[in-house]
Amino acid sequence: MENFTIYNPVNLHFGKGVLDLLPSSINQYGERILLIYGKSSIKESGLYNQLMSMLDGFTIFEYEGIKSNPLVEDADAATKIARENKVDVILAVGGGSVIDTAKMVSIGVAEECSVWDYMIGKEHPSKAIPLFAVLTLAATGTEMNPFAVLQNEKLKRKIGYGHSFLYPKESYLDPQLTTTVSKDYTVYGIVDLIAHALEAYFGKGDSPLADRFVYSIIEEAMEVGPELLRNLDNYELRARIMYAATMALNGTTLHGRQSGDWGVHAIGHELSLLFDIAHGASLSIAYPAWMRIMKSKASDRICELGSVLFGAQDVDETALEFEEFFKSLGAPTRLTDVNIKDKDRKKIIRQWSDNNISGLNYKLSEGDYKPLLDYMI
Repeated sequence: MENFTIYNPVNLHFGKGVLDLLPSSINQYGERILLIYGKSSIKESGLYNQLMSMLDGFTIFEYEGIKSNPLVEDADAATKIARENKVDVILAVGGGSVIDTAKMVSIGVAEECSVWDYMIGKEHPSKAIPLFAVLTLAATGTEMNPFAVLQNEKLKRKIGYGHSFLYPKESYLDPQLTTTVSKDYTVYGIVDLIAHALEAYFGKGDSPLADRFVYSIIEEAMEVGPELLRNLDNYELRARIMYAATMALNGTTLHGRQSGDWGVHAIGHELSLLFDIAHGASLSIAYPAWMRIMKSKASDRICELGSVLFGAQDVDETALEFEEFFKSLGAPTRLTDVNIKDKDRKKIIRQWSDNNISGLNYKLSEGDYKPLLDYMI
């Protein structure tokens, strides 16, 4: 087991009515707020009006329209508004794309540069203004971690960035706010949390207790997920998936390891960048294929995972079990399921090659790209 330090400063409020705590918490830091959110969902659900009523007396500026695959251009535009209006607090209301964007805004206000410069290491943040997150979609775990992912359309890159400044000051998780999430995006969230647990499991370093956390999180998702999809407005089921998604990427599954692997996320990010497919959809397609091409490199790890979760005997059976589970949820398991055709092969391989996609532990070479894609088509 590797040496490790546990640090997670997020004050996370979970359960019914926790949003009532928001005004007094924000008030400790100031009264000028930049509210960042997606498109129409928080207005259609009534959450927007609820927040406006709760925050009466604060000065609120807004940036709306964050996409499900968030853009650096939106982060820069929101940063400009925050800087010009000297806001005290960033309030993100939405899923992972909104919160990731808001994280980069929270550090971007300090300097006159694009937030992309931080993400590529050209600049280093010197401070951040407080970020408050109201989560409306259980998936990414960003509400309790120091990571953000954005894509740059001009450069055709989608990358992640991590810094201790990116931890939200406080996060509010009321499962009631997720009951309006569509079936498709509920499915993608379940896939995403499982994929986060798997990325940790296949990371560098040996940590048996962390492995058990991974098994438990995936088992929870496999038990609760199908039932939730039959009862989308069930509070208890929403709560269990929401808690699992947070725990899958708040550091718990990584303690004792050097890192996660993140190769499958690299594969999926390029697909989202090229075809604008949902992040979770890219992962349900990529993970079984990745397991199959890793038969010679990660056989023992895959077989142990399959044995614990499914009673599987080998790599192929384990990959098939994951594929069948994702399919049972209604998630895509082939590129053709999301209208990506055989004719797109060259474009995909060129994109993977240009950005040198690989994992941190199990490396991918250009020679792996074609067989990987063969399993995905």
